[in-house]
Parts: sequence; C-alpha cells; structure tokens
Amino acid sequence: MNRTANPLRGETAFEVNGTAVLIRPSFEALVAVEEEIGSLFSLVERASAGALTIVEITALLWNCMPEDGRPGKDTVGESILSIGLV
Repeated sequence: MNRTANPLRGETAFEVNGTAVLIRPSFEALVAVEEEIGSLFSLVERASAGALTIVEITALLWNCMPEDGRPGKDTVGESILSIGLV
C-alpha cells in the first residue's frame, strides 16, 4: 500500500496475498459499485439481513481499491474467502 489508511476518510486496509491494499470508498468508487451490482441502499439492506453474496463483497472492495496496482477480482475474492466472510 502506498499510503496509510485514514479512518477519518472511511479508509482501511485489506490484505491480499500478504500485501495491504488501501480501501477508499470515494464517490467515484461507490458509483462504480452501483454500476456493477446495483443500488448501495439495497446492498446495505442485504448486508443487514446477512444476505450479501461473495460477488457483491468482492465488487465493493475491488472497486474501492486504487486502480494503480489493484489485484484482479478473482484474487480479491479468494482473499475474502480465506478470511471466512462467507
């Protein structure tokens, strides 16, 4: 990760293949998430009901990663599975 996550901006780090990757939920990133999987409001409702899919979690995290050096979606999905979010 090129810089430290700033929790005041809603940022965090997510480990992919032993490397910390910045997760930044910017406006542009969240628009990309909506274009890919639909309404964020619906996503929040499904999350509160425990009904998120691995595809949705992967899309959310992947789109919130900086494009420069971003791992592939499959790699991010495998990292999600490895920490037991499913």
